[in-house]
Amino acid sequence: MKNSLRILYVGPMWEGGTCLQRMKVLREFGHNIVEIDTQPEQVRLAEKSLFYRIRGKLFRSGLNMFGLPDLAGVNSQIAEITKKSQGWNILWIDKVLTIEAQTLNQVKAACPKCIIVGYSPDDMFARHNQSRQFLQSLPIYDIYFTTKSYGVAELKSLGCKRAEFIGNAYDPNTHKPVPVSDEERKKLGGGAGFIGQWEPERAASMLKMAKAGIPVRIWGYTWEKFKERHHNLILENRPLWGQDYAKAICAFDINLTFLRKINRDLQTSRSIEIPACGAFMLAERTDEHLALFEEGKEAGFFGSDEELVDKVRYYLAHPEERKCIAAAGRERCLKSGYSYQDRLKQMLNAIESLM
Repeated sequence: MKNSLRILYVGPMWEGGTCLQRMKVLREFGHNIVEIDTQPEQVRLAEKSLFYRIRGKLFRSGLNMFGLPDLAGVNSQIAEITKKSQGWNILWIDKVLTIEAQTLNQVKAACPKCIIVGYSPDDMFARHNQSRQFLQSLPIYDIYFTTKSYGVAELKSLGCKRAEFIGNAYDPNTHKPVPVSDEERKKLGGGAGFIGQWEPERAASMLKMAKAGIPVRIWGYTWEKFKERHHNLILENRPLWGQDYAKAICAFDINLTFLRKINRDLQTSRSIEIPACGAFMLAERTDEHLALFEEGKEAGFFGSDEELVDKVRYYLAHPEERKCIAAAGRERCLKSGYSYQDRLKQMLNAIESLM
């Protein structure tokens, strides 16, 4: 898309988050962007409150009248901005669950030519990723991008006019090979490691690794749920974002990639970010993973806990082969167009067809 577009970009703009990474790429393209941050620090703190969590649980249990509170005042911000200026080309909504259908209808009335775009890296057919507002407003979106291949038909079944599958991506400014000192490797990395949230299946797999004598270092949220402890499990109980995340990836010999079963993942952002860092990835074997990277040449894959343990032992014992695979994985990211620059060009081409 050659011409500069006026884009009202709505999403969580915290540093290290992928929403901010996508917005910055659109700005690098030369588009005129006004951003609305849906998760400033005070909102992120409030979302951890008991009230907010109970409200979400009531919705997920089937009580549709429970919408999520608009703590950041996103609806009023959108209404005010589009009322003052009607020349918007795109309203870009990056997985925001609090936007009311009434707000989107107001945008349509004020800016008839504005294309309303949705994007989410999550499984939006799963109830834990939905809200009353999302379900009511989805039919008003002109196009919705999903990183779940099966999500296209499912979003349409929820009333979405047009849904498009887009692959996961990496940010070249963040996900790249970085030098790691011995001190940083000791602080962040090690032999085998995982960066991500607790989930029972991945916890069970890493516990089997630990019991097989393989130390595993784990970064991420909610690992206090991991009740069974083992001396080979190193639980850091905090997330890593941005440059710290990329540095930790580069500090591990083997980066484990478990897919979220609750989201029915066949690939995830980690699937691209790890190889883009020039690091070795050992991931769950799926058809989509195999399409992204050639097994044994650009990434390693496993299909069972037994194979996982065997592969970890093998690649720890063969560092040169591991390094060659890691380098080839990064090269595949570069030549196959897995960056946000490439993915966003695809999305903008699809949006242009609606203009």
